[in-house]
Amino acid sequence: MTNFRHFQVPYPVDPRYSTKAAYFSMEFAVHQPLKIYSGGLGFLAGSHLRSAYQLRQNMIGVGILWKYGYYDQARNQDQTLQVQWNEKIYNFLQDTGIKFQIVIHDAPVWVKVWYLHPDTFRSAPLFLMSTDVPENDYVSQTITHRLYDGNVATKVAQFILLGIGGAKLIDELNFAPDVYHLNEAHGVSSVFYLLKKFGNREEVRKRLVFTTHTPEEAGNEKHDIHLCYKMSYFNGLSLDEVRRLTGLVDDQFNHSLVALRFARLSNAVSELHGHVSRKMWHKYEGICDIIHITNSQNWSYWADKQLYFAMDEQNEERFIDRKNFLKRRAFDIVADQTGKLLDPDVLTIVWARRFAGYKRADLLTRDRARFDALMRNQKYPVQIIWAGKPYPLDYPAISDFNHLVHLSKSYENIAVCTGYELFLSKRLKQAADVWLNNPRVPREASGTSGMTAAMNGAVNVSTNDGWIVEFADHGNNSFVVPPVDYEHMHVQEQDQYDLDQLYHILQQEILPLYYDAPDTWRQIVKNGMRDVRFQFDSNRMAHEYYELLYNAGRY
Repeated sequence: MTNFRHFQVPYPVDPRYSTKAAYFSMEFAVHQPLKIYSGGLGFLAGSHLRSAYQLRQNMIGVGILWKYGYYDQARNQDQTLQVQWNEKIYNFLQDTGIKFQIVIHDAPVWVKVWYLHPDTFRSAPLFLMSTDVPENDYVSQTITHRLYDGNVATKVAQFILLGIGGAKLIDELNFAPDVYHLNEAHGVSSVFYLLKKFGNREEVRKRLVFTTHTPEEAGNEKHDIHLCYKMSYFNGLSLDEVRRLTGLVDDQFNHSLVALRFARLSNAVSELHGHVSRKMWHKYEGICDIIHITNSQNWSYWADKQLYFAMDEQNEERFIDRKNFLKRRAFDIVADQTGKLLDPDVLTIVWARRFAGYKRADLLTRDRARFDALMRNQKYPVQIIWAGKPYPLDYPAISDFNHLVHLSKSYENIAVCTGYELFLSKRLKQAADVWLNNPRVPREASGTSGMTAAMNGAVNVSTNDGWIVEFADHGNNSFVVPPVDYEHMHVQEQDQYDLDQLYHILQQEILPLYYDAPDTWRQIVKNGMRDVRFQFDSNRMAHEYYELLYNAGRY
């Protein structure tokens, strides 16, 4: 029986990873059935927990049990996007028996704690907090209903729960971590709890590290400091004390900036993102150093092992047969959803990830004449699958999704799928010959979907952003839009340049290779599989977190 009042990780710890770490994240994509994630941040956190388990690291995850998840992506009568909020019930989570109170908006709120045992999905221990208990009033219960709730006050309450609630939970467990790791700044309210616990800022700083994921200043959450104060975000500190401790002078509470000022060390999530982050934050005083640890995904969870076996055995026939099978299996899912039964012998392009403006889901379609010629090419046929969840209140992104749905009605070789979560993500990567990734440079911090695509025999075709900069060898393991000086381009110029380059790469390089030189094409596929295998496996990343972040500069 697990002793939750004196918690230790329930497996022998590798001495290299004996430093005790508590990893705070708003979302964890550990496995498909546990729907408490929205996108890349969750996929990354899930892979991190899986690698921590495989490497036997002394780490626990701290998160929130979202009653309705992020949302369920359904369809209206005309196939356009419908947002559904369906209650999630899990029999595999263990009731820890732990209940405690935190203060939100000057009132006590009860927090109940659930536990995901490492043996369930082969991940490090994960503790999930819920306010959806009968002891709370309805408004307090709704704090843990929806991930990234659109209501500002609810969102601030969620941040208080993750930070102050998470730090208090760790005390309830008597876990006594050496390191508190904030995966993004959502849990930075923890510093105001830790200030009271440890007595001063320096003692907090010794123990706090921070991962920044967003290269856009606008993407780093800011909230009205008076609202935060009213919501009890500062754990009893006066506004004057908060300003003195954080160095904030205006009325915006900048979560990332406070994390950078309280952390001993911070990391960006790719080499390029490291440069972008240091440039972005250097104008602020008192921030910690920002290193980079490139995001990665868990190979043992994501990769198709049979494809790797066939490659390692140099069994060409088996390799071809396996990829063909993977495509057929995925196409059954696509056909079930959309009525479009695609052809496994046709070059299949997949664009699938969170829908957001800078990711430009619709880029290829913006030149309708060229797009139409591509889709109706008899000599070199092409089929395209789109999938992804827009944020439910991101109306331009929802409009992009619906535009592609309407467009797909005019073509037999275009499908748009819903329900882009872990299961469909893996299947669509297995379906892809080309994994298309075209964010505006340099706005994609890392973008790990291409890693797991390569692990399933897909070739990355990408703008030169995020992790791709460290991976790509154009024409050998991937295809990359040649970088130019984007900084001095208007958005329209940048979009046009990338569009022109993508069409050139597709028509002049990829299509002739795929159809006229299939042996060369397969070699490019295998090069990608090999190059992603270790460098972009999250075991490497989880090891670096200990070496470069948790153990570096400790007292």
